Amino acid sequence: MTAGQAAVGQAAVDQLLEVLDLTPTGEMTFRGISPPVGPQRVYGGQVAGQALVAAGRTVDPERFVHSLHGYFVRAGDPVEPIAYEVENIRDGRSFSVRRCVALQHDKPIFFMSASFQRLEEGLDHHAPLPADVPGPDEVPTMTDRLSRYPERLGIWGQIPRPIDVRYVGEPGWVRPGDRPADPHQRVWMRIDGKLPDDPLLHACALTYASDLTLLDSVLSVHGEVWGPGGVVGASLDHALWFHRPFRADEWFLYDCWSPSASGARGLATGRMFTRDGRQIASAVQEGLLRRVGA
Repeated sequence: MTAGQAAVGQAAVDQLLEVLDLTPTGEMTFRGISPPVGPQRVYGGQVAGQALVAAGRTVDPERFVHSLHGYFVRAGDPVEPIAYEVENIRDGRSFSVRRCVALQHDKPIFFMSASFQRLEEGLDHHAPLPADVPGPDEVPTMTDRLSRYPERLGIWGQIPRPIDVRYVGEPGWVRPGDRPADPHQRVWMRIDGKLPDDPLLHACALTYASDLTLLDSVLSVHGEVWGPGGVVGASLDHALWFHRPFRADEWFLYDCWSPSASGARGLATGRMFTRDGRQIASAVQEGLLRRVGA
């Protein structure tokens, strides 16, 4: 890897692991950092993933996260460390609940509630994997797609890419007019390297990935794109439910769609499936979406 070139593969994954490896500053407090090269504001999936790391480190490791609900309240500064303060809401016989607040300059930028459960047996069913979706080896890689849009390389050519993202349809960062309307935004994803076996780490990595393409499904309905001549946006809230054991470093299909958009806000929902058809997670997000000029 040369100077100024984006880290990919295991090198990028190792950088992601460093970002998720928070520094304890007290019994219920932690400090996190952002990658040295990145966008002008902290990526939402990063702060959500770090918040889950902080919350999970205060819970019995025999209890596994099954849901999180978070709100993005301020843009994060990637240059400044992020302080995470965890509150123990309850430890019951089956569930543990935590609240985590992420702060910069003594002001909250994100807060989250997360619930953890001990393993139990019960009813078991899930929706089927969408039919007739090509596999990850049958759709273009991110490098293939970016080669068609050299003007998009910019920051994408510099920031680490720890996630292998393969769009089934056109992504939202193509040129205006190049994207046909599609009610679904489907993307194959996996962490592009090997992760340790810690289930909490895989949940945090999936949380990190879940914010990447979800809101784009709102634009997909209209054939809209991000940036000049299209739309700018920001995540307002994010909810994620974990249904079954999984590995984030193995392929999963992120099947996203938008049931509603109005008032400069769009609602997006998504389901994640393994290649063999198991539904491993569900996500819902609302975002702020505003048109910009060419």
